[in-house]
Amino acid sequence: MEAILPKGPEVIVSLISFLVLFVVLWKFALPPITNMLDKRSETIRESLEKAEETRVEAERLFEEYKQQMAEARGEAAKVIEQGRKVAGAMKDDIVAKANEEAANVIAKAKETIEAEKKAAMAELQRSVADLSVAVAGRLIGAELSAADHEKLISQAIEEVGSLK
Repeated sequence: MEAILPKGPEVIVSLISFLVLFVVLWKFALPPITNMLDKRSETIRESLEKAEETRVEAERLFEEYKQQMAEARGEAAKVIEQGRKVAGAMKDDIVAKANEEAANVIAKAKETIEAEKKAAMAELQRSVADLSVAVAGRLIGAELSAADHEKLISQAIEEVGSLK
């Protein structure tokens, strides 16, 4: 059993070596390791704070973006509505002008028809008067004087005019 258990002086030497090594590590190795871990912890904490600030800023910018998009959509709707109003006004104006031009064309056509009707009536009256004088001359068998001729034309015109 002696082989398993260390002897007393070996235990004391091992214990003293362990304590010396522990003190040396405590004095020289532990402070730089602790400083390094503290710095790393501080860096991680700062990174987390910056990440949180960045997240908050990103959320604020996103809300700003959503608001700007809503405003842009509103403006676009206003522009579209205004375009529709302008187009409607232009359409109404064009229709009104077309109706006015159509009315003018119809009025001119009526005036032209009336003028041509009057001219045709006058021509018809002259033709009827000439025919009447010619027929009257044949019926009477004699040539009419200029005064008689004029008198018969006037009577024929009056008769034809009264037929209206």
